[in-house]
Order: sequence, then structure tokens, then C-alpha cells
Amino acid sequence: MTAHPRLSVGLPVYNGEEYLAESFEALLGQTYEDFELVVSDNASTDGTRDICRRYAKLDSRVRYVRLSRNIGAAPNHNHVFTECRGELFKWASHDDLYARDLLARCVEALDERPDVILAHSGQAVVDGDGKVKVPYEYGLATDSPHAPERFRSLLFEPGGDDFYGVMRADVLRRVKPHDSYHHADRTFVAEITLHGPFHQVPELLYFRRDHPTRAERANPGKRARCVNLDPRRAGPLHPTPRLLAEYVLGFVGAIRRAPLSAADRRACYGHLAAWMTSRVRPGAGERVEDRAPVDPDRLTVSVDALVAGRDGGRA
Repeated sequence: MTAHPRLSVGLPVYNGEEYLAESFEALLGQTYEDFELVVSDNASTDGTRDICRRYAKLDSRVRYVRLSRNIGAAPNHNHVFTECRGELFKWASHDDLYARDLLARCVEALDERPDVILAHSGQAVVDGDGKVKVPYEYGLATDSPHAPERFRSLLFEPGGDDFYGVMRADVLRRVKPHDSYHHADRTFVAEITLHGPFHQVPELLYFRRDHPTRAERANPGKRARCVNLDPRRAGPLHPTPRLLAEYVLGFVGAIRRAPLSAADRRACYGHLAAWMTSRVRPGAGERVEDRAPVDPDRLTVSVDALVAGRDGGRA
């Protein structure tokens, strides 16, 4: 690993032994190699520590940090970012899969477009075995040169997984850290896009794994999900109405903090007001994982062919 890697990949994890080795193989097998992989273990109680230590010995790009107590998923995501040194940054999930060219294509896009602050790729939902269930067609206008249009799109359209894109670290330092109220990830991405446009690489390179133990499924209720994000949300001072109110106020704060002209700020507040008063929001509450699986005969992509380590690897 170079002294100052261009890209930092931050991998927060808690009890991820089931799929963690596969994600390590996929990330360390990237064609783009100038990166560090920083793992923040949130006091796991399973075999996560042993897996991380094994890969840290195998590859000098891996840096393993273990927390003494479980601080929650959101603080752990924020913590792993503070441990990273690259001018570019990407969060990675311990149970997702990444095609070999994902990092290369995203870095290329950022190098070619100085105005773009985040680059990601086409995505699909895969099952526990890594088989594609649902390809996802990205329909957000996050590439618009106009901040209000990008913001409006993120409000009214089903979101992608831009949270896991490759982004410019200096922009990430200018936004409020990831919070732990209901749908805090959506307000977080919305604030990022108020700083500049995103780019979607038109290739299927990111595979989001859906399985029964994934955090969203293991914690089906709003409060349960928020407690998973931050254990301090478990007390009586954090009822569901407060978590929902913080969600709305999160958008307000994002608009207030963003570097917008007065006209663009008013336009964003107008879009937010329309979103709040609308009875029917297109795609409201829709999760790609919940869509009906497509006919396997229609799928031409082979995850095994695209992702490093799917042939057995060194794990």
C-alpha cells in the first residue's frame, strides 16, 4: 500500500462473518489498486475479528480497527471515515459484492468530470448466494447541473445506493455526519447532492445482497432500525413521531447548510413543501429488494464472472 492512497474504502461491520470474506475478496480483487481498505469492527461477537485479521495479514492495504463497544451503525460509519486518508472515499458494506472494475470506473468518472462529486454504477439486488434477483434501473436526476432539480428528484423518486458511491472526501467533510433518525441516509445523500452532481457509470458493477439477517430485515420497525443505527435511540425520549420529525428537519437542515444561491434555496424549500403536502409520492416507501424477482432467462449478467473471488478464491 502506498503511504498516501488516492482512495479510501471504509468498511464498517458488526457480526458480519457470514459474508465478510466474500466482500474482502471482491474489494481486494479490484483492477484499481491505489486504495486502502479500513475496517471498523463495531465490537463484533462472532468470527468477524478473525476474518479481518486474516485479510490484514494477507494484504497490506487492509487496516483493521476494533471498537471496544457497539456504538451503533451510524456512528461506526462516521468513525471509519475519520480513520481514512484518501482524497476519494467510498463506504462498503460487509455483505455486498463489487465487480472488479467498479472502483476503476468510478475514479475514472471523477477524474474526467471535475464538477462531479460522486460516482457510482448500475446495481442489482442479489440473494444470499449472490444470484441476481432484481436489476435496478436508476431514474434519479442527480446528474442535473441544477441543485434544486437534483434535490427534487431525491425527494420524489425511489432512491438508488448513492450512499455507497465513490465521492470526494473534501465534500463529505462539509456535510453533516450521518445521523440515526428514520431514513437518515436519504437526507444525508440529499445534502451531498446539493453540493454538486453525481455520475452513474452505465455498467452493472454493484450488487446489493438481500438476506434475512441484513440490518433492514432484522430490524423491520422504524424504531428498531433507528436503535440499530444508534443504541441511544432506545430510550423513551425517541418515540416514532420524533424520529419522523427529525427526518423532515434533516432535509431543512441540508438546504440551510448547502452552498446555494437564494433562488436555489427557495426552490429547494418549495420542493420540500410539495413533498410534505403530497398525498401520493411516486415510489414512496419502495424498496428494490421487495420487487418481484425477474425471470432468470432475462438475465444475462453473471456475478461469478464479474466479481473477484467467486471462483473460490483464497478465503
